[in-house]
Amino acid sequence: MKPLGPGDPASVGDGRYQLTHRLGQGGMGVVYLGRSPSGRAVAVKVVRPELSTEPGFRRRFADEVAAARRVGGFHTAPVVDADPDADPAWLVTAFVPGPTLAAVLARVTALPLDTLTVLAAGLAEALEAIHRAGVIHRDFKPANIIIAEDGPRVIDFGIARALDGTTLTQTGMQVGTPGFLSPEQLTGGTITPAVDMFALGVVLAQAAGGAPFGDGPATARHFKVVYEDPDLTEVPEELRELVADCLAKDPADRPTPSGFLRRLTVHHRPAGQGWLPDAATQLLPRAPYPAPYPMPEPGSAPEPGSGMGYGAGYGARGSNWV
Repeated sequence: MKPLGPGDPASVGDGRYQLTHRLGQGGMGVVYLGRSPSGRAVAVKVVRPELSTEPGFRRRFADEVAAARRVGGFHTAPVVDADPDADPAWLVTAFVPGPTLAAVLARVTALPLDTLTVLAAGLAEALEAIHRAGVIHRDFKPANIIIAEDGPRVIDFGIARALDGTTLTQTGMQVGTPGFLSPEQLTGGTITPAVDMFALGVVLAQAAGGAPFGDGPATARHFKVVYEDPDLTEVPEELRELVADCLAKDPADRPTPSGFLRRLTVHHRPAGQGWLPDAATQLLPRAPYPAPYPMPEPGSAPEPGSGMGYGAGYGARGSNWV
């Protein structure tokens, strides 16, 4: 997290959302920490100005924002406001304090079975809500999952399609992240909600301490995704078949989120123990944060790369936003 620089806007929405810090940036734009008129912390995503001139970008962005605003459920960071017609276009989402799953897995190599099943259920519920709204995430990965005290939150859903046909994709930038792309994404097939279920399988295998398609160069992993069976030896036996079905080469053979949930047995810890192992709990904010006022001073929040997510994809390397 960094203080605003000379070229950063002070607000968006005619002053409605005041921006206080820069959280990160990427191919699609810059993410800021901001506050609403009531002082509530929000994540404000400002689109790169040059994208607004791309043919069809504003229409696609508006369509995706409209769909994303229909997403509900307990396990997503909802879109609360947007203006696709602004110069530049912007999007506001809820601000969720907590580390990304990527940061948790850097500290806790493998999650225990009970935590893994709660994580699986929360992520499947999130995808169920996202798909019900007619949205496909297309960049589902640990860096786009915030770990909160009461469960996971999925962020940055439904906006990736706005990049289709822009110079970013025409010059070789692929929508999605290597290691989480399904066979049909890699081979030019039809994109359906099943791509998110494939990514869910990869996420859960990694959360169990595995690397289903290895951890080598992207080209080697892509070859294995398309042509080889995943290595699921680290996935607990109870979950192995379900995760394997998510990683089926044929999208028609993958479960839907609701089908996944019907087959999943969730193991809850005793009351009062929370759902995370101690090493992961230590990464959670130690106090309710952020409070409506005051907003954090520069330097008081996690350093860049720490993996603190706040519903903004902060620290999410390879994301379309940061």
